Amino acid sequence: MGGAVVLVSYRSLPGHVDTAKREIGGLIATVQAVEPDCGGITMLQEASDPTRFTLIEHWPSQEIFLGPHMQQPHIQTFIKSAGAFLAGPPDISFWHLVGGA
Repeated sequence: MGGAVVLVSYRSLPGHVDTAKREIGGLIATVQAVEPDCGGITMLQEASDPTRFTLIEHWPSQEIFLGPHMQQPHIQTFIKSAGAFLAGPPDISFWHLVGGA
């Protein structure tokens, strides 16, 4: 698969793990339902620290992720409400597949 693999890492506030999981999961469902450029999102929760979540997202390009995707109303609403359950902004990094992997 070409394009960009985007890793998005979140940390929930103490005592807000369930809320963070629910809100991030809801956002993923919305993105996958209404954004045709999204090639899929997998959500992981760290086994040794359940406050940490990582999303593995597939997009046609970094520009589409940073541009049209980040401007979607559901993304903007999530960003505005996230301070109630997340410890800070996410760490976002962009990756690409190497060779035949």
